[in-house]
Amino acid sequence: MSEETMNKNAENSNNNQVKETKIKGPNVSGRPWKAEKEPFRPKGRVVKNKTLTSWELKKQKRLEDLQFKERLKELKNEKETLRQNRINLLRERREKKAERERYEKMAARMHAKKVERLRRREKRNKALKER
Repeated sequence: MSEETMNKNAENSNNNQVKETKIKGPNVSGRPWKAEKEPFRPKGRVVKNKTLTSWELKKQKRLEDLQFKERLKELKNEKETLRQNRINLLRERREKKAERERYEKMAARMHAKKVERLRRREKRNKALKER
């Protein structure tokens, strides 16, 4: 009996499959081993959770690349401005230091000149007093 029930179940499942599939005639090409394909109609199908097409993917990737490049450019510009600020600060410090040193040398020179003048004056006065 178990064999008979298995055969009946197999027949029922086969009948269900036959009913579900549409019965079609032989292939026009006469090659029965070729798989049947549905006509390709991409616009006709409306899919709720559709994946992006290759063009949309490329467009999205291009947009992401542009945003990435802009962000990189902003970061580089920011870094460059900080670097330029540091360079300018160092340059200003060096210029101030050089100017201060120049003034100190000039003051020392002026002081030396003044001292030399006083010495000469003293020599003159001494020479005058000795006469």
